[in-house]
Amino acid sequence: MGKRASAPNPSPEHGNAASTAIPLLPSGRLLSSPPTQRPLVKAMARQHSSATWPQLQRRWLLAIVVMLSVTTIIAFFSRSGIDPCDRTVYQLPQKISHVSPPPIPPGVVVQVAPNPLSFMKSKRVLLVSHELSLSGGPLLLMELAFLLRGVGTEVYWMTIQKPAEEDDVIYSLEQKMADRGVQVVLSKGQGAVDTALKSNLVVLNTAVAGKWLDAVLKENVPQVLPKVLWWIHEMRGHYFKLDFVKHLPLVAGAMIDSHVTAEYWKNRTRERLGIKMPETYVVHLGNSKELMEVAEDTVAKRVLREHIRESLGVRNEDLLFAIINSVSRGKGQDLFLHAFYESLQHIQEKKLQLPPIHAIVVGSDISAQTKFETELRNFVTSKKIQDRVHFVNKTLSVAPYLAAIDVLVQNSQARGECFGRITIEAMAFQLPVLGTAAGGTTEIVVNGTTGLLHRVGKEGVTPLANNIVKLATHVERRLTLGKRGYERVKDMFLEHHMAHRISNVLKEVLAKSKYGSLSRAL
Repeated sequence: MGKRASAPNPSPEHGNAASTAIPLLPSGRLLSSPPTQRPLVKAMARQHSSATWPQLQRRWLLAIVVMLSVTTIIAFFSRSGIDPCDRTVYQLPQKISHVSPPPIPPGVVVQVAPNPLSFMKSKRVLLVSHELSLSGGPLLLMELAFLLRGVGTEVYWMTIQKPAEEDDVIYSLEQKMADRGVQVVLSKGQGAVDTALKSNLVVLNTAVAGKWLDAVLKENVPQVLPKVLWWIHEMRGHYFKLDFVKHLPLVAGAMIDSHVTAEYWKNRTRERLGIKMPETYVVHLGNSKELMEVAEDTVAKRVLREHIRESLGVRNEDLLFAIINSVSRGKGQDLFLHAFYESLQHIQEKKLQLPPIHAIVVGSDISAQTKFETELRNFVTSKKIQDRVHFVNKTLSVAPYLAAIDVLVQNSQARGECFGRITIEAMAFQLPVLGTAAGGTTEIVVNGTTGLLHRVGKEGVTPLANNIVKLATHVERRLTLGKRGYERVKDMFLEHHMAHRISNVLKEVLAKSKYGSLSRAL
């Protein structure tokens, strides 16, 4: 639905942006194809030439962790031809080194589980995305592309909507795909038609991509529909238009990220559009191996925690409650800040002896300063809690923040998140989750076991405030919820779980497409 770790990019008003920041786009997002790291290293060397050896150790380790500890999507990107760690420059200090696993005894055979997607070897798959950006849908499709390439699938990629002018993000992501063997082709013209006709499987990503069928394939649409898998991530009503989804009943299947979203689509398409959903498969997402390595690395987490907290100006013992989403009304940052202010009042009235608590809003956009974000900042100023609320510019680099905070708040409103990948990423870091009882969050968070749920809307503000106080005052409960969340991730939300779920879907869809082709031939 990150992930992705770079140095932190705090809001300028804190005046302490990290000196080890990896190059960011103007929006604050991580540029996924960074230039060579040597200038970065030289700059760090100049800036820290007077630092003590322990400080240098910490800075160097942080730089390595930041470049290697990338979450879900960027982690996949990092496997391409560009090595994010230039070993001719960076040397891990001897005193801070990872322990190598013990050698395998002679004669012992280590069995490696077969890749569940291995049956896709030599198959031809076309992936069609409505756009190519750093948002959730396109990045998830790229993740699927890399999983398929890993087993030898011939993968083609088409982007429907592209700006007329050159775009750095698109160029960078296309380069990453090319480095991994994904063939980026035009989404229009006879070449696009031929690619679709020759593919064993066509994956349409998001409801919006449906318009591509008639616009490009035209009279060839009936030949392609039986081998289309439609991957849907949307939960908003304005996507239910016949222009988008009129061919939905005729495709081989629909893949959706949560059961609640699948049920919503089933009901809405029938009631609003009078069409029937095809065979629908629910595929929960999973955390990458790279993310889990960072989440389970005590040294890396400690260094990231210290660095982020230093950059935010908070102490190690302070309690940090963070909401990590793009800043918009639907993500509920306003209601979170109201609840946070209410929790501060409660703590003061009850004279509770607690470490200072802070609210971290990751997903801000300093360059845009939308009306909604201005409202958030004005609220903080009016309540005089500027020292307790920290706005952090939007970034894919969530791993450092997950290592630094104590509780994740997932406060998406209305129907909630389709899935909410940040939730399982936070649970991997043993963080309890305070979430709305809506959408995919209800399929991830077990209320009272791995986190605490509250209602959406204004009715959920006071319950969320109470839950903030509960976790601030009950350390043992906070830690227990986090540990159980981690166990749930290990049981259900890892990369190999996701790969197994997707493989089951692809097998069925391929079988249907073969049957459809045979029927048409007869």
